[in-house]
Amino acid sequence: MGNKLKVLWQFSRPHTIVGSIFSITALFCIACTGKNLGQHIGLYIATIIAALGCNVFIVGLNQIVDIKLDEINKPYLPLAAKTLSLKNAFIIIYVSLAITLIVSLVTSLFLFLLITIILIIGVAYSVPPLQLKKHHLPAALAITIVRGFLVNVGMFLHFQNQINKNFTIPTYVWCLTIFIMAFSVAIAWFKDLPDTDGDNQYHIKTLAVMYSKATALYGGFSLVVAAYSCMLVWSYTTTQYNTQFLGIAHIVLLALFFLNLFFLQLKNQVSIKKFYLRFWGFFFAEYIVFTVWVFL
Repeated sequence: MGNKLKVLWQFSRPHTIVGSIFSITALFCIACTGKNLGQHIGLYIATIIAALGCNVFIVGLNQIVDIKLDEINKPYLPLAAKTLSLKNAFIIIYVSLAITLIVSLVTSLFLFLLITIILIIGVAYSVPPLQLKKHHLPAALAITIVRGFLVNVGMFLHFQNQINKNFTIPTYVWCLTIFIMAFSVAIAWFKDLPDTDGDNQYHIKTLAVMYSKATALYGGFSLVVAAYSCMLVWSYTTTQYNTQFLGIAHIVLLALFFLNLFFLQLKNQVSIKKFYLRFWGFFFAEYIVFTVWVFL
C-alpha cells in the first residue's frame, strides 16, 4: 500500500501539488482578511479538493502523452519507469477529473467554470493537435494564464464572492498576481533547462532548445529580478500596512535567489534540476509572505 501511495505521489508531481496548496491557502486567508477562517473551512476544503483533482488530471495527462519523451528527460516518473501501468494512469486521471468537476459544481458555479477553463487549457497544453507545449511562447502563455492569472484572480474572486458576497479585488491581490505571472513565465523557461536532449529529439521547441540554456536561464532571471524589484518599490511607496515586513522579506528572498543562481552549473544536469526545484521554493515563499502579512 505504501509503495502505491508513493507512486501516486510521484505521478501527481509533488511540487505542483504543494504550489496549488500554498496559493489557494494564501488566497483563502487574504479573502478572509486573516479572520473567521474556521467559519469557512468547509469552503476551503472543497476548493482544495477540486483544485488538487484538477492538478492531478493535468499533470497526469501530460505524462500519459509524454511517456516516450519522459523516458529520456524524466526516466524516474512512474510511467517512464514502468512503476505505474498506462491503464492505472488513465483510471487516476479520470477519477481526478470526476472529483474536480463534481466538487467544484457543488461548491459554486463560478468555481466550476473556473476549473473547466483551467482543464481546457491543460488539455490544450499537452494533447495534439494544439499541444501548446511544443513551442516556448504558447507554453509559457498557457502556464502564465493558469498559474499566474486564473489561479490568483479566479480563486480569489471565488473566495471573495462566497465569503464577502462581492467581486472586489484589492490592489495587493493584483500585485501578487502580476508577481506570480512573472514567476510563471520563469517556471516555463526554467523547467525545460534539464530536458533539452529529449525535447530536441521530439521537436519540442522550448526556449532552451531554440536558442540556448543560457538564454532561457537569464531570460527567466531577468523576469524574477524585475518582479522582486517592482514588489520592493510597491512595498515602500504604496503600502501603508507593515511596509517593513514586506520590504525586508522580498530583499531576503531576492538575495536567496541570487544565491540559488550562484550554485547553478548549466553543464551539470543534477545542478540544473536542483536549481529548478529550489526555484519552486521562492514560488511557495511569496504566498507565505502575503499570508503572514495579512495576519500581522
